[in-house]
Amino acid sequence: MDTLVATGKLRARIEVRGTVQGVGFRPFVYRLAQRFGVDGDVCNAGGYVVIRAQAAEARLAGFVAGLAGSAPPQANVTGVNVVPLPGNVALLPGFRVVESMRGRAAPPEVPPDLATCAACVRELFDPADRRYRYPFLNCTGCGPRATIIESLPYDRPSTAMRAFPLCSECAAEYEDPADRRFHAEPIACPACGPRLSWFPGASATAHGEDALAEARHAIAGGGLVAVKGLGGYQLVCDAANEQAVDRLRAAKPRPSKPLAVMAGDLATARRLSLVDKEAERLLTSAAAPVVLLPLREDAPLAEGIAPGLRELGVFLPTSPVHHLLLADLARPLVVTSGNRAGGPIATHDAVAHLVLGPIVDGVLGHDRPIWSRYDDSVVRTRAGRTTMIRRARGYAPAPMPLPRTGPEPIVALGAQLKNTVTLARGGLAYPGPHGGDLENAEALAAFGQSVRDLCRLHDTEPDVCAHDLHPGYLSTQYARRWPAGKRIAVQHQHAHVAATAAEHGVTGPFVGVALDGLGLGDDGTFWGGEVLLASYTGYRRFGRFATAPLPGGAAAVRRPARMALGYLFGAERFDEDGDPLHAPGALLDRLGEHEVTVVRAMIDRNVNCPRASSAGRLFDAMAALLGLCDDNGYEGEAASRLEAAATGARSARALAWWLRRRDDVWVYDPVPTLRDALESIEDTQVGEVAARFHRTVAEVVVALAAKAAAALGTEVVCLGGGVFQNALLTDLVLDGLTSAGLHPLAGERVPMNDGGISYGQAAIACARSNER
Repeated sequence: MDTLVATGKLRARIEVRGTVQGVGFRPFVYRLAQRFGVDGDVCNAGGYVVIRAQAAEARLAGFVAGLAGSAPPQANVTGVNVVPLPGNVALLPGFRVVESMRGRAAPPEVPPDLATCAACVRELFDPADRRYRYPFLNCTGCGPRATIIESLPYDRPSTAMRAFPLCSECAAEYEDPADRRFHAEPIACPACGPRLSWFPGASATAHGEDALAEARHAIAGGGLVAVKGLGGYQLVCDAANEQAVDRLRAAKPRPSKPLAVMAGDLATARRLSLVDKEAERLLTSAAAPVVLLPLREDAPLAEGIAPGLRELGVFLPTSPVHHLLLADLARPLVVTSGNRAGGPIATHDAVAHLVLGPIVDGVLGHDRPIWSRYDDSVVRTRAGRTTMIRRARGYAPAPMPLPRTGPEPIVALGAQLKNTVTLARGGLAYPGPHGGDLENAEALAAFGQSVRDLCRLHDTEPDVCAHDLHPGYLSTQYARRWPAGKRIAVQHQHAHVAATAAEHGVTGPFVGVALDGLGLGDDGTFWGGEVLLASYTGYRRFGRFATAPLPGGAAAVRRPARMALGYLFGAERFDEDGDPLHAPGALLDRLGEHEVTVVRAMIDRNVNCPRASSAGRLFDAMAALLGLCDDNGYEGEAASRLEAAATGARSARALAWWLRRRDDVWVYDPVPTLRDALESIEDTQVGEVAARFHRTVAEVVVALAAKAAAALGTEVVCLGGGVFQNALLTDLVLDGLTSAGLHPLAGERVPMNDGGISYGQAAIACARSNER
């Protein structure tokens, strides 16, 4: 703008980059132009917005300043470029929204889906409104975006709504600059838009309001219903009905993993959980994530919602269909992903009827296609800190910064569990939504589709791929589609800590603390409790947890009781003359003599007993030793139960622990910790021992990080890895590092679990590509 003013030009071509499509940006520009008396026009172009403007100098300056300064809440303006408009370009008086044009001058940014706004909710329940109880109403401030977009620019013909021609009334609203549905691409009404259908079997028996009534009746009667949501089908039942919840668990099957509960409003959410100001902000935000909150002891919920845990996943309605169901039923509902365990969420109607139809009382579907699969996002807020657990609907695929720009587009393929895919282009990373675990051919096919969708939406063909070191990961096998010279292998824990560093804009070397389950190390062993002296281009292993065998490999991951035997019978020893660990009688009684004998023989003979320096497996072992969890019904169950037991317990002092030096690496020896825990449990409550264990691990991390920071000459410590989903441990570590004079960073917008791996891979691959 300075150049424009300096040259005295009063005509400008303005490019606005960022998340500026699908968020009501063109209507906003129109109103801003009216306010400042600017002539010209605005249009979408590729993934950005182009404005041609003419006005008096001061008015034009105010208009340009307002483009970023007063943009719509869901917009994210990353750049405003102003150049003189050639004199041979004619502009008519007034201001218009004109037809989009194609262009690739900037990487396109796909807007996330937005939860139903307050204005649309009022219309939904207003009998005088023509969209009264219409399940697909929306405006420029809410509704589907990423899930219905086929390509950019974001116009109705490029969305799943192209199959629904506008009626005269909707067309008038769409073309009226004064209407909040001005250029709202998913605009619809009962006369011209999608409609609900009820399928109790292969054929629909009811439509519209009657279909909704059938679903409501089934849920109220204790039934299970599949509902077509924004980014995929969902399974819905009464959250207070124990039999319904049990049936849902058996149908998925999902024996013990906690279930998310949708509340109709904030008042209901407060009856279920403790909602502070930050939680209220998150619950009522346009992203409307599932928020993990302390569970009220008197919450009117079935006991099977979150067995053994002290927190609850709560969220508010995300679409008009949810609002209608919650209002009509007047009770909280379980709303969980519509899939069978291990499979992707159903998005296609035929798949939903085939996979979900046999396990539910009916399917509440509709005729608007879902073009991209999106699960619900999950966040945790605690002690004023918000961390991302699952980045999906409402957040993805909004861009994240990259500390270095790669010379060519890169796709990072993530890990085996909690898989995500990230596209890196033009100095930005575009993390795709949570895709689940890559455990079978069905999940692999969905993964491949997510790669293609992300690249298609951003109009990019990646030249390079980044992947995990583990050759057995399906994502790594998928990477073989690229030539060997175009593949960049990234160590798992390095990717974890790099993700946190990149999110916070760290540019120099940093200390990385990765507390994780299992990741293949560059020495061919399994890592998971690591302290790294790191940059984006490399790292040195400075500290680690001592190793223990995994009896049976993956079997020990599924069965923490086996992991406990691994530590008891085969933990890495530093004091050969010290007393051996003795298995507690309660554990031996639960396992039985045969299993104990077999596992001990496996360890003694080193048969199928890979060793791992895994913090996650140590948490599993402690949970089993304390009698909290012998078998993981879901990933991380033992650690979750251990955290639940520790929450609220007294934890004034840590258990015994030692740091040893081996092969120029500092090693945490957990044997003294385990011995102290086993001795303490004889006269101490389980919760207190669990709390002392958390404090022990936190003290170990702080001590190792302090040594590493001194060696590297930095104060920056970046945390990563799935163990940091443990809020109690994360709080203790962050507070301890801060007290030690260090500058700790944790993932906030990107998960610290494996859902953040692809973003870390992208940051590392971009940095390494610059050095090739």
